[in-house]
Amino acid sequence: MSARTPADMQLLLPLDDGFVRAPTPSIPRHRRVFCNRNLKMAQVAWVGFDMDYTLAVYDQHAMDELSVRCIVERLVSRHGYPEDLLQQSFPVDFPVRGLLIDKKLGHVLKMDRHKNVTRAYHGLRELSRDEVKSLYHSKRVRPATPRYHWIDTLYALCEGSVYAGVVDAFEKRGEAIDYGKLFEHVRQSIDSSHHDGTIQAAILPALERFVVRDPELAPTLHKLRSAGKKLFLLTNSQWPYTDAMMRYLLEGAMPEYPQWRNFFDVVVCAACKPAFFQERRPLMEREGANVKPATFPLERGRIYEGGNLHDLERGLGITGDQVLYVGDHIYGDILRSKKESAWRTCMVMQELEGEIFGHDACRDDFGTLDALEEQRDHLEEDLRYYQSRFKELAKRESSPAIDADRTRFKRGIERIRGRLKQLEWEASTIERRIGERFHPYWGSLLKEGNEASNFGAQVDLYGCLYTSRVTNLFSYSAQQHFRSARDVMPHEIG
Repeated sequence: MSARTPADMQLLLPLDDGFVRAPTPSIPRHRRVFCNRNLKMAQVAWVGFDMDYTLAVYDQHAMDELSVRCIVERLVSRHGYPEDLLQQSFPVDFPVRGLLIDKKLGHVLKMDRHKNVTRAYHGLRELSRDEVKSLYHSKRVRPATPRYHWIDTLYALCEGSVYAGVVDAFEKRGEAIDYGKLFEHVRQSIDSSHHDGTIQAAILPALERFVVRDPELAPTLHKLRSAGKKLFLLTNSQWPYTDAMMRYLLEGAMPEYPQWRNFFDVVVCAACKPAFFQERRPLMEREGANVKPATFPLERGRIYEGGNLHDLERGLGITGDQVLYVGDHIYGDILRSKKESAWRTCMVMQELEGEIFGHDACRDDFGTLDALEEQRDHLEEDLRYYQSRFKELAKRESSPAIDADRTRFKRGIERIRGRLKQLEWEASTIERRIGERFHPYWGSLLKEGNEASNFGAQVDLYGCLYTSRVTNLFSYSAQQHFRSARDVMPHEIG
């Protein structure tokens, strides 16, 4: 045994009692911030926030019911759909984010990270594997074409509910329907419900019904400000709605902030994201009921509207990588801010807590799948050996011994194939059970089998950080160094 050096011995000395850290509970997994790309909060000067579904957390079921009702009423009154749709129940639990609507065939699709269609529904009827294969696997699906439409926000889930529900109703009646026109009518109905203020008029008098007020929101913003960060609000909502919502969320929450606007250095409403990141719309300043062109630099306490990425950076005197932008919209908030700027990003997913609980509930099943996978690998090795021996014997002249060996290996091949088929059935049964623990129609939001779903791949690609709610940031230092897990490629495993 080699002699221990003084340095080795020094490592064994007990720490002075004054430096021993008392044990503290770890952050529960469902309240953690997860990291796809290393990020040093110490280098972030500004933290920007979206409002709807980010700072303002909506009760999704209540919002979907309200939106579905508005859509159906307008389908009937403005587009001539049958009045009995008003009495029909629409499945608000049917859609999830990341689905693709095929407007040509009336299908709703889920894709994996390679944009391969893995699940599909026509109305509320699930298409078989053979149907999916014949429709979508013979040539590449191109989601960016007019034939398809992404459901990529919580705001848009109601579109999937109504679309699938109406298709299902017409199919059961045996009536023909133009699937493309139906979707356009659904979109026009929900858009007009927002543009004419119908949705907002229902929400504002009953904020306690539609909005989940988080008592940790004000302390979270205060913690960031106390660490020297500057905060801005960048929302597509109009100023009157923004003001009412933010007063409900923050007014009177902390004595240090008499008004909600005191939490933010800059407020930009009616931003029209994702156009905000792509176009050069003018930045305006609101004074009461009037607006005028903004002057630079931007001033604390003023309200701005419209604008664009370049003017905001110029007005704040910042460069892109000094900004962390927190939002929920994979396209408008995350994808476009990453593609068009150097802003760092944090995606808020209300569904993440359910994903984590679902994953934890399936640990035993995941272990069983791993064991089945290992059995399959061994059986496939055996199958290759038996097939090789059978081919060798087939080339040799017939004899009682050779014929007996051929028969033995042939039966072995059949037996292994039968066992592989049984393993495939067992695995598919378990995978189906796992999927139902996440969502009864679509399974996990972020995964599809062993692959990431298309939605999960976008989160991985465009979200530097992701978490279930803004207030999860409170559990971390405002100077936190978030580190991503080491990427592992298949050749590095085992």
